[in-house]
Amino acid sequence: MKKAIARNIDTNHIPVEKLNALLETFALKHSSRQLADILERAENNSLSYREFLLDLLETEVKGRNERRRKRNYTAAHFPPNVKVLEEYDPAELEAGITESQIEQLKQLTWLDTCGNVVLAGPPGLGKTMIATGLGLEAINSGYTVCFEKMVNLIKILDSSETERSAGFRLKNLKKAQLVIIDEIGYTPITRSQANKFFTFISDTYETTSLVFTTNKEITEWAEMMGDPVLTTAMLDRVLHHAKCFSLRGESYRLKHPEMFD
Repeated sequence: MKKAIARNIDTNHIPVEKLNALLETFALKHSSRQLADILERAENNSLSYREFLLDLLETEVKGRNERRRKRNYTAAHFPPNVKVLEEYDPAELEAGITESQIEQLKQLTWLDTCGNVVLAGPPGLGKTMIATGLGLEAINSGYTVCFEKMVNLIKILDSSETERSAGFRLKNLKKAQLVIIDEIGYTPITRSQANKFFTFISDTYETTSLVFTTNKEITEWAEMMGDPVLTTAMLDRVLHHAKCFSLRGESYRLKHPEMFD
């Protein structure tokens, strides 16, 4: 039986540039950029081959996930200064949503089942802050998210067939795993626009999760839409898998203006 012949290779003489080039060949760009640090950790800690390989691959995965997160954050079109949910204190509300309910929402199990969230109440109570905070949680967990104020969504729906940018945005909205529609009920819409909005809700039904913020109670949406029958059909879809919260209290924005700068 032939004995295996060990290859005596002086690894210290293998150029890092050659290793980088090989990693680039396999599109391991993040590992390539940090290879010098990975090699130093391996040498300083006397890592085994398996530990070194694990470090190399985890570095690549971490880099790819961060790149995807940044891309998804940019594509979401969030408003400026999005806050994490930990900065919101529901105890300052009179009623509507509790800390434990926010913690449950942060688990995103409703998102996995294409559930919806409705945040209703007067202006200034932090509805948008909660909605965008959930959007940020979703992006950090690897989901795709889109944010649009209702007035902008209506403009997109109106011009999607004639303007390329609007059509592209509508396509992304329909593909997103979570869509946040902010400030429903703040501006009136026409019957034609209501029909387009209904079509959008129908097209995303049970394929996309929706988060709504609104200054109107659900019972008042018919007046906004201008068609009770159309509104009923839309709400059947919205509320089928929905968690609804009706916030009450003093203006969160007035009490904490620094959070909304």
